[in-house]
Amino acid sequence: GTYLHSFSNSTGCDSTAILNLTINPSTASTSSATACDTYTWNGTAYTASGSYTYVTTNSNGCDSTATLNLTINPSTTSTSSVTECDSYTWNGTTYTSTGTYTYSTTNANGCDSTATLNLTINPSTTSTSSATSCNDYLWNGTTYTASGTYLHSFSNSTGCDSTAILNLTINP
Repeated sequence: GTYLHSFSNSTGCDSTAILNLTINPSTASTSSATACDTYTWNGTAYTASGSYTYVTTNSNGCDSTATLNLTINPSTTSTSSVTECDSYTWNGTTYTSTGTYTYSTTNANGCDSTATLNLTINPSTTSTSSATSCNDYLWNGTTYTASGTYLHSFSNSTGCDSTAILNLTINP
């Protein structure tokens, strides 16, 4: 606006000062953001949720304050170790070899989730033997008196199935 101020000058005459005044406003803004792990705003990387402000000068030369309401959601990782016999199915894939496997997906917050599986696969074992005997034959604690194929199942040293097969011939 325009403002007038009247007064007497040093010689006693009337004097009027006119002020043409323009008030430029400062500005403020607020925004919200959600990100995984880190978010860069106005040149600064943020890794924690919170309310952050950035003060600069607007086009009128006045203060400009921007406020960011930030939510940082974490990515997730997990590691598990498993020992199985012959094969192991994990996240829809069947593995038959010892190794380290990863599975990547999205967690409940929409961020990366990486699971690591340290897998040990131990084999089941099978052995076959043949024997010929007169009258009877003692094998794995059982006495057999007739020819035939016999199976004995037990656990091997790694805890997996082990099957022994005996092809037996009994001569009278």
